[in-house]
Amino acid sequence: MIKTAVARRYAQALFELLDVSSIEQTRVALTGLGQSIKDSHDLRHVVASPAIGAEIKIAVLAELGTRLGCPPLGKAFLVQLVKKNRVGFLPEIAVAFAKLADASKGIQQITVSSATPLPKTEKDRISSGLRDMLKCQVDITFHTDALHLAGLQIHLGSTVVDSTVRGRLQAMQSLLTKE
Repeated sequence: MIKTAVARRYAQALFELLDVSSIEQTRVALTGLGQSIKDSHDLRHVVASPAIGAEIKIAVLAELGTRLGCPPLGKAFLVQLVKKNRVGFLPEIAVAFAKLADASKGIQQITVSSATPLPKTEKDRISSGLRDMLKCQVDITFHTDALHLAGLQIHLGSTVVDSTVRGRLQAMQSLLTKE
């Protein structure tokens, strides 16, 4: 919870400093850096280890940022993350920044998961229904999760609409064991 709140504050600060033309470029770079930190044990070690100096961390992140097309203000932001010992929050900052970038464009990120893969016609119907209901552009990611058994689970930001059999069984269990 605290990590997410800190990440949102840093993402908001960076977002407010950037001009509109460099937001998408920064988003791509931050997403790439965040994913690199998640995927690479060696990179996580470099950014987390107190034995490795700030200069080396800055140099590594600056090089990665350059390769990912990070604008100068984004690189200065990375330097501040290292100096404030917040570089470990970079994956969460990237997610928070992406949400801000989408919100500025009027795009809502939505995740829909089902027990089995949905046919294209069903995906299109869900997409158009959500677009009409929310009255904005939607970017929907479809996932499958066999544990759902049947039904859909829709994530809209922090709101979850769960019509899966598993979700209903858990709600019923919670209701029955409450007393």
